Amino acid sequence: MSGKKQVFVIGGTGYVGASVIQRLVKHRTAAESEYTVLVRSEDKERKLAELVKSGGLGNVSIKLVRGSNADVDVLEAQAAKADVVFSIASSDDVPAIKAVLAGLKKRYEQTGVTPILIHTSGTGVIMDKAEGNFEGTKYYDDTIPEHFDTLADTQIHRDVDLLVIEADSQGYLRSYIIIPSLIYGFATGPLYDAGVGNLHSIAVPLLVRNGVSRGEVGVLGEGLSKWPAVHVDDTADLFITVYDGVISGRAGHGREGYYFAENGHYTWYGLSKATAEAMVALGKSKSTEPTPFTTAECEEMPLLRALGTNALCHANRGRALGWKPKYTVDDLYKSVKPEAEILLGVSS
Repeated sequence: MSGKKQVFVIGGTGYVGASVIQRLVKHRTAAESEYTVLVRSEDKERKLAELVKSGGLGNVSIKLVRGSNADVDVLEAQAAKADVVFSIASSDDVPAIKAVLAGLKKRYEQTGVTPILIHTSGTGVIMDKAEGNFEGTKYYDDTIPEHFDTLADTQIHRDVDLLVIEADSQGYLRSYIIIPSLIYGFATGPLYDAGVGNLHSIAVPLLVRNGVSRGEVGVLGEGLSKWPAVHVDDTADLFITVYDGVISGRAGHGREGYYFAENGHYTWYGLSKATAEAMVALGKSKSTEPTPFTTAECEEMPLLRALGTNALCHANRGRALGWKPKYTVDDLYKSVKPEAEILLGVSS
């Protein structure tokens, strides 16, 4: 093994992960680092290998490993070789994170050096069950660890987050948990041009495709509840800001290592309304007013209930490290129609 810093990236071909890789290969530590990227599909492995060989990601050392979160033996083996792990795949896979933690523990026992885990959670961890009927009042501040202590263990993502925090408390790694909100925007760069990175997030495509199938865009309840939003580029920038903070020793870890990614809050009605207006402009709906999802629709697609929750937070810890998000909630609303055009293969 070379003397270079070993960086293992899980989820590097995803919507956010590919953007993070594009920043890592340009990072000031790139020349002294070796990157290993877990790649799930044969097609993406081939495309990424061609891009690396052609120098499309610069003159950096990148190794590819076939596998997914289901391959826990691969995760553990690669984590055991890593000084830094970026976990940017599933936020809810307990066996996968246990494998990563086991590997990092081996790394610590073998080297005596504390490895780094930068893990991805999500603001679903703080969401309520408002059903769209009211705006929440409790804002979570990532500089106040006690806010997280109040979360029920049954909250989505929480079981994995607690395993990560416990590993930090045991001292065999330092953990940093990035908590993105609703991520939006067009992901751009060589990995996306090559067909490696995913181009779309979840919420806006869900509203668009569901709107096509039901003939008009839906909203849960009155759509009064609110969520934070963050652009994909700003999200990837936060990963790098935290990484810089890790290197400089300025970034809090463990219980003091939660980092929200948000730059403003939107209402679910506002996002559904923007989607409805876009669908009418594209000839895919006749109503610019969203209509309530029925109980039957929510039972058939439980994910729709998440579109009526509150998840309110302030990303103060990342900002204190120097994170400066550029895109606002207005940009979220403006992004809906161009994304719908791509998703539906039409234009106005």
